[in-house]
Amino acid sequence: MKVLLHADIESLGYFGDVVEVSDGYARNCLLPGNLAILPTAGNLKAIQKEKARQAEKRRLALEQLKKVAQNVQGAQVTLRVLANEQGHLFGSVAEADIAKALQEQGHEVQTRQVQLPEHIRQLGRYEVTLRFGPEVQAQIEVRVILPTDGEEDGETPESEIPGESDASSESGS
Repeated sequence: MKVLLHADIESLGYFGDVVEVSDGYARNCLLPGNLAILPTAGNLKAIQKEKARQAEKRRLALEQLKKVAQNVQGAQVTLRVLANEQGHLFGSVAEADIAKALQEQGHEVQTRQVQLPEHIRQLGRYEVTLRFGPEVQAQIEVRVILPTDGEEDGETPESEIPGESDASSESGS
C-alpha cells in the first residue's frame, strides 16, 4: 500500500514522501497515528508547501550539525577514574561520561551521539566516533587515566600504566 508520510519516520522516509509499506503497517500504525495519509491528488497538492518548508528545515539542521561536528573533530577528553593494579576500571566509562566531559569543554554533544561499541573498562587511549546524523560524524580521542596520573603535564608516561611492567612481580610468591 502506498502512503503519504505526514511526519519524518527514521527508517521509512521524510514528511511528504510517498512510500510503499505493507497493508497491515499502514492500517494499524501509520494511518491511525496520523503519521501518514492516502496519497490522493488533493492531499499531494495540499502538502507541497509544507514539504518544501520541512526540507529547508532539515537542510538548516544538517548545516548546524556539520558545524558542531567540525568544532568537536579531533578534540581530546581526559577522564580520571579509579582502577586496580592491572588497569581494570572499577566500573566503566560510558557514553554519558564522554558527553558530559565534552559539554564541560563547551561542545554541543548529546549522549546519544557518542558511539561506543562497548563501555570502556580499561585504562588507555581510545578513538571514539560521534555520530550527529546519517552522514555527519566526528572522531575524538578519549584518554582514561588514574586520578593521580599526569597532573603536571597531562601526559601519562608509558611506564606508569599499571599492568604493563608488573607482570613478573605477580608470579613470585
